Amino acid sequence: MSTSYQLIKGRVPLLISMPHNGQEIPEDIANKMTEQAKQVPDTDWYKDKLYDFAVELGAYILIPKYNRYVIDLNRDPNGVDLYPGANSTELCPTTAFDLSPLYRDGYMPDDQEINRRIALYWQPYHQAISTTLDEIKQHFGQAVLLEAHSILSHVPRFFEGRLPDFNFGNADGKSCSEMMLEKVQSLDFSPYSMISNGRFKGGFITREYGQPANKVHALQLELSQITYMNEASLEYNETLAAQVKPKLKALVECLIEFAQDTRD
Repeated sequence: MSTSYQLIKGRVPLLISMPHNGQEIPEDIANKMTEQAKQVPDTDWYKDKLYDFAVELGAYILIPKYNRYVIDLNRDPNGVDLYPGANSTELCPTTAFDLSPLYRDGYMPDDQEINRRIALYWQPYHQAISTTLDEIKQHFGQAVLLEAHSILSHVPRFFEGRLPDFNFGNADGKSCSEMMLEKVQSLDFSPYSMISNGRFKGGFITREYGQPANKVHALQLELSQITYMNEASLEYNETLAAQVKPKLKALVECLIEFAQDTRD
């Protein structure tokens, strides 16, 4: 256990990364934030609980301690926009998804503070991704990375109307093999809706580490929170979760099978 993330070691060639699952904010940062920001409403809630079955299946799992409001682990540290022309949040977000300010007047992070957070929180998580993928590839011949995300079903800042339930992204075909995506798309997700490379095509992690030619395949899943939560209260719904978890388990099993069956 690092001070900023938890890595559960696995026994199959799949790493599940949950970069927006963390809920904590260090006290020195929280003291500069609004009361609403401290409630971290834009968290990818309960991903570790939703994917608890993956431990039994032998997947490696990487979970950060700190919230995306501290620093977004799925953003380019150089500030490159993932979706040019679309509304998006920064490396160190200054507004919530509803556009409300995260910081009290005069306390927004400056360049020095952003660089401090990169060194303290961003770099260790990405070093863990890189090291773990290298370890998996060395042991198994190739690695698969699943970026596990979730988001409210309605966020007008980012998309119109209701988001599909399962939103897969592989950087428009660049971050994983066509065969892997086809295997995923052939799964039965009904009664849930599914789309690939729609509003979400994969964030920085998917695009940075997905290198099919180098036998590392990365796929992002942005799961609508309406499939497993009471969105209004941000509470985990056991009944809903029990219905969607078999679909997630089938997905994880599919990725493990792909990684094991297509090795040299």
